[in-house]
Amino acid sequence: MKKIENPHRILVIGGGAGGLELVTQLGHRYRKNPNIQVTLVDQKRSHIWKPLLHEVATGTLDPSTDAVVYPAHAAKHYYQFQLGSFCGLDQEKQTVTLAEILDENGEQVLPERHLDYDTLILAIGSVSNDFNTPGVKDNCFFLDTARQADRFHDALINNFLRTNQQDEGVLKIAIVGGGATGVELAAELYNVTTMLHTYGLRKMTASQLKVQLIEAGPRILPALPGRISAAARKELTHLGVEVCENTMIKSATSEGFINADDQLMEADMMIWAAGVKAPDFLADLYKFELNRNNQIMVKPSLQCSNDENIFVIGDCCACQQADGSWVPPRAQSAHQMASLVKQNIELQLNNKPLKSFIYKDHGSLVNLSRYSTVGSLMGNLTGNSMFIEGKIARVVYISLYRMHQIAIHGFFKAMMVYIAEKVGKVVRPKMKLH
Repeated sequence: MKKIENPHRILVIGGGAGGLELVTQLGHRYRKNPNIQVTLVDQKRSHIWKPLLHEVATGTLDPSTDAVVYPAHAAKHYYQFQLGSFCGLDQEKQTVTLAEILDENGEQVLPERHLDYDTLILAIGSVSNDFNTPGVKDNCFFLDTARQADRFHDALINNFLRTNQQDEGVLKIAIVGGGATGVELAAELYNVTTMLHTYGLRKMTASQLKVQLIEAGPRILPALPGRISAAARKELTHLGVEVCENTMIKSATSEGFINADDQLMEADMMIWAAGVKAPDFLADLYKFELNRNNQIMVKPSLQCSNDENIFVIGDCCACQQADGSWVPPRAQSAHQMASLVKQNIELQLNNKPLKSFIYKDHGSLVNLSRYSTVGSLMGNLTGNSMFIEGKIARVVYISLYRMHQIAIHGFFKAMMVYIAEKVGKVVRPKMKLH
């Protein structure tokens, strides 16, 4: 095919689950078409599946070996990669602005750049919603990115070392947010604590760990069926987690959280995992129609409500279904949206009617580390009534990550990655200690 002077430029902002899967699909679809140019933009150099960030935070997952490096992945999957932070959008000129990149000494690495597009896909994900609670930004850890998870991990190891030096010392960790992230992190903390004696920290046992899981609502995992919530609560309580439901947080201090009754809930480490929202800068970029969580309102085709050349997928997308419900911010949502947008881009290029997005709830699973996994399957078909737990649920949970790996690597390479992980576990410690 003869290459034209001005190819159709498809620009994807955000290399999370949806964005990375989409550029992989588009790269392979148009790899032999020089008239289509596919580019991914992300402010990080590598990708970690967001549902696994709590494992990065505790050290049971090492991002240096499990991350997908964007430039290397781009070279193998027929798309281009640009490192940069999305900071500007000119809808009239169809141009995106990337902020300059500075190193730790303030020296410029890359200048401000402007990228033209014909089709733009926003897949910028979400961040934790602190609801403007005083003191949270200054005193709490967040787990929105691999860098934040690494920061928590460094502090966790230091606190393990301090507590190990104390006779009858206790490490107090408070987690605000009883969603999947908070629940899974609480269980994983107990898992890693049981490993510490193997690595010389013999005084730092599970009895020296006190974890509080704080939820404002009447139960943890409020978005999931009650049976899943009850099973998770029972397992966490058995581990030693203090589950504090119906507990509102007014503020955070260096000593802990202040609840609605003005009581101090003491903590050495505080994590905020209560709710998500799209990044605040979206409101300043362009006159998007936003909901109260900063998510961008879209048409059924996942096109921006006021610009047919912009698609939105993943956690930053506000998509209402025919029954009035809103698509939840989950990895399975991003995966399904990526698949539809890939189809709609091809239809748009051929001047054909676009398809509408129909979310299919395949169920929900919560992994309580090595202790248990609980959840439900085939949500649309069973009304989330097919409850599973234990080993079967664990296998299904792991398979979700394997499906993501297949989507971004292909089946053969994903199997090679799986084998490499198994081999690596033979020579690497069970948890990251540095």
